[in-house]
Amino acid sequence: MYRIEKDSMGQFEVPEEAYYGVQTCRALRNFPVSGRKENPGFIRAYLIVKKAAAFTNMELGVLDRERGEAIVQAADEILACLEAEYSSQFPVDVFQAGAGTSFNMNTNEVLANRALEILGRKRGDYAYLSPNDHVNMSQSTNDTFPTASHIAIIFAADKLAGVLYGLAGAFRLKGEEFAGIPKSGRTHLMDAVPVTLGAEFNAYASALQRAAGRIKERREDLLEIAVGGTATGTGANTPPGYRKAVVAKISELCSLPFRPASDSFEALQSRAQLAAFSGALRELGIELIRIANDLRLLNAGPTTGISEIELPQVQPGSSIMPGKYNPVMAECLDMIGFQIIGNDTTVALASQAGQLELNVMTPVITFNILMSVSLLTNYLPVFQKSCIEGIRVHEDRCRAYLELNPILVTFLTPKIGYLKAAELAKEALEKKVPVAEVAVMEGVLSKEEADELLKIENLLKKD
Repeated sequence: MYRIEKDSMGQFEVPEEAYYGVQTCRALRNFPVSGRKENPGFIRAYLIVKKAAAFTNMELGVLDRERGEAIVQAADEILACLEAEYSSQFPVDVFQAGAGTSFNMNTNEVLANRALEILGRKRGDYAYLSPNDHVNMSQSTNDTFPTASHIAIIFAADKLAGVLYGLAGAFRLKGEEFAGIPKSGRTHLMDAVPVTLGAEFNAYASALQRAAGRIKERREDLLEIAVGGTATGTGANTPPGYRKAVVAKISELCSLPFRPASDSFEALQSRAQLAAFSGALRELGIELIRIANDLRLLNAGPTTGISEIELPQVQPGSSIMPGKYNPVMAECLDMIGFQIIGNDTTVALASQAGQLELNVMTPVITFNILMSVSLLTNYLPVFQKSCIEGIRVHEDRCRAYLELNPILVTFLTPKIGYLKAAELAKEALEKKVPVAEVAVMEGVLSKEEADELLKIENLLKKD
């Protein structure tokens, strides 16, 4: 069954049961691209913007109470039951009309038709309550889409922050657990002066905390929102005081200190704030890849690799080799990191693609950022629990590698000089014996001196 709706291009058949309307149906026909719909967090953010606009328009006297309160009630109902009842009412593909007009109108139509029902009228009775004239009053896609993007990304970022600090804390606990375990350092993947396993894990924790801090800094920039600028930044078709009032209402609804854009023209032209936030996610992705690869290296073995640590065995690693277990959790983290870097590349290209008064590529920017945050928020707690918290150390192997490390000769250079030390290192490597033993054999040091100078516990001291 269908109802007939009309827009500026003519009539269109709309499914009778649908709350969306004619312009949504045109978008479904025009953009059957990926099958991916907008993130629920973004839909919620857009509904908040629409609710705030309706309140503000009523307060400023440009929208009557009957229609305005019906729009607010419709928004509240959909926010309360989005996943359960209304998710199918937002079917527009994330790859859609530039700037997000299709999704803005999708939201306007759903709110309009539900508000009409609340008022005892039929869906599609736009002569009485219009998606454009009433739900979209004092608004444009051009200012509401980036505003909703900022809101959704801030909420998503706040969830990610807790996850990131949790993962950093798990690495820090392992750092404390492994604090007394000496091992060979490695630079250029070659033996270097010793460290502790705990120091390595504490460094991973610090890197994650630093990355989380960068995300937090760039999240703060998103508190500046474009709403009120309407089509080009001039605020066309808004009543006096609208911009300040609607931002205050959004702040109230979100319990966040949003502020009007310092330059409303820039707020429509530039997506630099979103690009910077995406860049922070990219920086995090790079660190996660590096850490995951370190864990894979340290776990490599069990008999022919470094094998200083053992990552938890969570599933069989081969369909043909019995008893094989792979570092699958770290491998999955690598893939997520690669995807985040790819998403950021898309964001960068889309951010520079704005022209004159508007960047029309905001939909793909928002989609990719929210995807990246979602991947991290979903997976990092699993990675923490199923990988990091269960890491075990092969302390005997760490010790054995360290005792045969020829680079320990570095600690003799203040006494015997660089060139003589290099000779001892070469001999120790050739004979596969500890440096201390070679130094005593060559008469360079007494056994007592060698034991004292090359005592592992002394080598790890630092100011």
